[in-house]
Amino acid sequence: MNARRPLLGILVATLGAFVASCGLSPVYSGGGDGYMAQSLDSIYVPAIEGRSGWLMRNALSDRLGAGVGDPSARYRLDVRLDDQLESLAILNDDTISRERRILRVRYQLIDLTDGSVLLDATAGSDAGIDVVSSEYAVIAAEQTALENLTREVADQMVSELALTLRQQR
Repeated sequence: MNARRPLLGILVATLGAFVASCGLSPVYSGGGDGYMAQSLDSIYVPAIEGRSGWLMRNALSDRLGAGVGDPSARYRLDVRLDDQLESLAILNDDTISRERRILRVRYQLIDLTDGSVLLDATAGSDAGIDVVSSEYAVIAAEQTALENLTREVADQMVSELALTLRQQR
């Protein structure tokens, strides 16, 4: 086992040199004090209408930082949601056995210093829901699907925002 350590060290050093030479650099370098953390923290997200909007704003707040509620921030993120619930499988007796919850978002990142639109993009995801005999269970599943979808879509949005802000550097 001790004979493998030098080999492992050489392999790690070689891979480190290879990655460093290819021009890749971590987006979140510097941690909480780094450029990216400070840039994401300077994005204001106005209130978004509806329950799904409230969930989305909270998910974005968790990912972006304290600046989400600060209207004097450098950037503003305008978000429009489209939350749909559609029937997928209908049985012979006209009952629904499966639903799909679809969450789509169109968002724009606006630089408030000059009013320019830095990013105009969409994100989305969907989830399947089994419709069972308990109405309570179905409602709970629909709400859980919405909560999961907002977190997933917020992750997509923040990744795209980070890439956009990195290019502004």
